[in-house]
Amino acid sequence: MSDPVPEDNVLSIRDLAVDFKTDIGMTHALHDVSFDVPRGKVTAIVGESGSGKSVTANCIMRLIQPPGKIVSGKIDFAPIRTDGYDIVALSNRDPRLLDLRGDLISMVFQEPMTALSPVYTVGNQVAEAILCHRNVSRQEAWQEAADMLTRVGIGDVSRRIHQYPFEFSGGMRQRVVIAMALVCQPELLICDEPTTALDVTIQAEILTLIRDLQQEFSNSVLFITHDLGVVAQLADQVVVMYQGRVLEIGTVRQVLKDPLHPYTRGLLAAIPGLVQKGSRLETIASVVGDADLETPYPLTHMADGRQVSLSPTLLREAGHE
Repeated sequence: MSDPVPEDNVLSIRDLAVDFKTDIGMTHALHDVSFDVPRGKVTAIVGESGSGKSVTANCIMRLIQPPGKIVSGKIDFAPIRTDGYDIVALSNRDPRLLDLRGDLISMVFQEPMTALSPVYTVGNQVAEAILCHRNVSRQEAWQEAADMLTRVGIGDVSRRIHQYPFEFSGGMRQRVVIAMALVCQPELLICDEPTTALDVTIQAEILTLIRDLQQEFSNSVLFITHDLGVVAQLADQVVVMYQGRVLEIGTVRQVLKDPLHPYTRGLLAAIPGLVQKGSRLETIASVVGDADLETPYPLTHMADGRQVSLSPTLLREAGHE
């Protein structure tokens, strides 16, 4: 029996650890990851490639497969439609996994062509998401699929619904994936870098779409990205990860305007921009020293509500009593 999740959180992750067995030994992908996803809000996970963002998302969906393994921790899920439970504790044959994937929690992946089948029409694929989780006729599912495709901005639906993914542009394919993810109105939507493969103008359209639909459906969003510009536009709360650990948690204003951890400051300093001729662009390595990152200090709750993993010396400098 899992502990109850506070009413204002749809998800509560505690001490999550994941290992991958490789030819050269055991790789520790996640170390004691802990954070909450507030209900009805957008939580962003940021960090460089390899920091454990996508592994965390896959744990929530229970998509970690051998040679990977969740070795410890809890993911307490508190949906409104049913009783809460610990996702980690579910067996592989538990029927709740079917409800979890695609119904209560949905995921938008980075590359839409890997999420869509090339041999089925987009209408079939969106309707199938409905038929898997709801007791409706195929005709009703197709009508709901058409309505959702219209809501995500796909025009001429009566024709486009019978087309295949290769007949859509990258941005339109991503809209189809978003339609598939939202058609069952999940309580938590996970977006794993959904705009990385798109050009900047389409990125803006997709981000606006996700934000508008989140406000319309009042669901919770876990947005995984390395783009801090996206975070500033979209997120309410920010979780900063590095090498499988959580280093800082706070509101978007706290983390982006007044970061406490040296790594967070390094991420912000490494944003590409214009520099004077002859000057070098900052990198994370040029801003953050190894000593700031080597020791895994526990998360400490600060007076302003944020959490940060700092040495006692840096905590004193940050004003922690």
